Formats: sequence, C-alpha cells, structure tokens
Amino acid sequence: MMRDLSNFNTYNYGDASYWDARYIQEGGSYDWYQSYASLRPFIRRYIPTFSLVLMVGCGNALISEDMVKDGYTYVMNTDISLVAIDMMRKKYENVPQLHYKQMDVRDMSSFRNEYFDGVIDKGTLDSLLCGNDASVNATAMLGEVSRVLKPGGIYMLITYGDPKVRMSHLKRPVYDWDIELYVIPRPDFERPDGSSSSRSFLDPIPLTEKGLLPSGFVLEDPESHFIYVCKKKWSSLVH
Repeated sequence: MMRDLSNFNTYNYGDASYWDARYIQEGGSYDWYQSYASLRPFIRRYIPTFSLVLMVGCGNALISEDMVKDGYTYVMNTDISLVAIDMMRKKYENVPQLHYKQMDVRDMSSFRNEYFDGVIDKGTLDSLLCGNDASVNATAMLGEVSRVLKPGGIYMLITYGDPKVRMSHLKRPVYDWDIELYVIPRPDFERPDGSSSSRSFLDPIPLTEKGLLPSGFVLEDPESHFIYVCKKKWSSLVH
C-alpha cells in the first residue's frame, strides 16, 4: 500500500502520540510513496551495501527489510513512535542487520557526529512540513541529518515536494550539500496513451542556477515523486 501525504489535513506530525495512535489503528506493513524495487537503482548507485545507513521515520515500512535482502549489512531505523519501533523490533529480532531506536529526528544527539554513510528519508521531512511549526521543525531535522552524515555521505530524500517548495530548505549554505534531482512517476501511474516514457528516469534533471526545474519541463505524472540526492561535501567537517 502506497500512501501520499499531499492530501493530508494539518495535524501535529511532530507529536509522538499522533503516530502511536495511528500505528495502533492501522497495523500492517506498507511503504510510503515508492517501494524498494522502484528506488533500488538510486539507492544502489549512491549508497554502497557496506554503508552504515540511517532510515529516518521508518514507521512499519518494508524498505529496510528489502535492503537487507539485497545485501545491505547495517540499517539503523528510527521513528518518533515507540509503538512502531516496538512492533518492528519484535518483527525483526532475528535479523541482525536491522536495528531500531525510538527517536525524534529533530534531536538525534545519541548519534555521534559524522557517523552514517547514508540517510534515507521517505516522507519524514514531508510530514514535518505538513505539521505545526513546519519551517522550524524542518530546519532542526535537516541540521541533525547533516550533523550525523559523514563528509561524502548521502542524504536521499524521497518526497512529493517539487524544487519550488523543497530547495529553500535543502540549499541552506550551512548544510553544504551538492544536490541532484530525479523525478519518477507514482508506482500505479499509466500514460494516457498507454505508451512508455520517452526519457530515462535514471537521468538527473538539469536544474537552473536557482535549483528549480528548467523552463518548459513537463511532469509526465502530475503527482510525480521527487528524489533529492544530497551529497555532503568533503569540506563539511563537524567539530
């Protein structure tokens, strides 16, 4: 089951009690936006299987399990919901490559600086930007992501937010990221004429100097998902 946050009403998505209640009510397992099968070409291109990977806002998604099946050896999964973490820790207690920790992504102080090779975010920044104090929460989260990421490491954001609404958050000089953008359709999208796409979704989109989509760029799927690959520059050293 794929879920899109773009039509959600505004709730306090930074509140653990909201997510605890939601996971108790919904149960099951699902991946937001895209499955690992769809994201695999991008993840494998930028994050080697031997990497120390942090999955922020893991919920009860299957992507971490699928990554381990594909050869990844260490995935730390965090979520603000203790209900979700307890559920997943019990489910994967016999999978040593998967680790679970209840944590607020806006304060990851229990992780040391420059520890992870890759951070994957599938909907967590989106959820904070849909909630109360959106800009403050996004800044806190991205600051923590940058802090725990090694120089040369990758923050991969999968989101419904196009560059007009995401680049202002991602391009802050303090993060010092080189950013590439990919655009992929929703998993169930079909072109009206039934034909195949005329371009490869594995090619990055050439952005303007302001980090926006080029003039005249048309989304084949009006509700496409955007993959921002943010590489931390080697000059970005945390002391």
